[in-house]
Amino acid sequence: MVEGERLPGAPTPEERVVLHVDMDCFYASCERKREPRLRGEPVVVGMGYEAGETTGAVATASYKARDFGVESAQAISTALERLPRRAEHPEDPETAHYRPVDLDYYEDVAADVKAILHDLADTVREVSVDEAYMDVTDRTDWSVAEGFARHVKQRIEREVGVPASVGVAPNMSTAKIASDYDKPDGLVVVPPDDVAGFLAPIDVADVHGVGPVRARELREMGIETAGDLADADPYELTAAFGERGRELHERARGRDERPVEPKGDPKSLSRESAFDGPEDDHDRVLEQALALADAVAERATRKDALYRTIGVKVVTPPFDVNTRARSLPGPVDEPDLVREVAEELLAEFEGESVRKVGVRVSNLSFTADEQAKLGGFKDAATDEGGADGDTDVRDSPTADRASERASERDPEGQASLRDF
Repeated sequence: MVEGERLPGAPTPEERVVLHVDMDCFYASCERKREPRLRGEPVVVGMGYEAGETTGAVATASYKARDFGVESAQAISTALERLPRRAEHPEDPETAHYRPVDLDYYEDVAADVKAILHDLADTVREVSVDEAYMDVTDRTDWSVAEGFARHVKQRIEREVGVPASVGVAPNMSTAKIASDYDKPDGLVVVPPDDVAGFLAPIDVADVHGVGPVRARELREMGIETAGDLADADPYELTAAFGERGRELHERARGRDERPVEPKGDPKSLSRESAFDGPEDDHDRVLEQALALADAVAERATRKDALYRTIGVKVVTPPFDVNTRARSLPGPVDEPDLVREVAEELLAEFEGESVRKVGVRVSNLSFTADEQAKLGGFKDAATDEGGADGDTDVRDSPTADRASERASERDPEGQASLRDF
């Protein structure tokens, strides 16, 4: 068969039926599932937060909490200023219930949701604990796609007890936009013939893959909507943004031929958090970063991931992205070390204003018998200079000069708790 030729009867990309399932305020929904008395109440779930404390970052805020200006990645101290704790003001309706992250519980709930998705689709791409794509081309067709998607939502609500928004489209990027279009508890179906009309008025910042920084750059080019992006000269976009520019142009036109495939092991794990504005207090930046470091390290442990590199990301005004990283002599699972290295790398930015901070572990491996503690590599580091020519970071806290250094534009500008 000639390469690229389709088998008889095989669907074209435009005929595919792709669902994007996005759980609404998932952590908060899980807490409401566990404590039904929280239903209808503002709920804030904190990362690196303990009950009664004021440190950490907001992992998830329910929609009622968002009405008061509480947002994901915000410092808990800021959230408390906008929406005090209900436990301290039980008679005040303009307060929220604060809960610490309980990943074990959330992953159990997510497993129940994903069992339903795998039951209803031959191919599922799990993007995160609360988000997945489904290719249901062989299970349904466009004449009944809405009913199929409604069945997915109803099964999740009935069997698991948490709400989901679902977008249905011929491809992944359009389905993603559709699931965000009518949150919470939304259901938006975009048949093949309606894709261009659906996308045209969408804000350019909502095109899948466009973040705040890229959106600002596109607006400077006079591109305000997905329709403007679709009509733009692809050669100018490629000249400005490389192949990413052409890719975004295609997505704005409703073209995305990526197959829905299961994800392999991640190459890195990270969390990042934005401040309301430039933050000049280094102690506050560090507090936020250490909460992120704890979350990243915990996530790595849960995934049985070992890491050889620990890094930070610091966004300074106007939107300059600075990354710093340190290589380790061997793969480790050392939560305390993630905090230690993050703090040392961030010391360089003391005295600077910071818009966003992030922590990452990378160069991951997932073989259980590789697990080790950093001290076990001390002799090898002395004899060989470490796997990447770096000294043991515990023995040389001033080894910043050996750190990997880079300063670049933020490719996505995502002000969220997503990987960077």
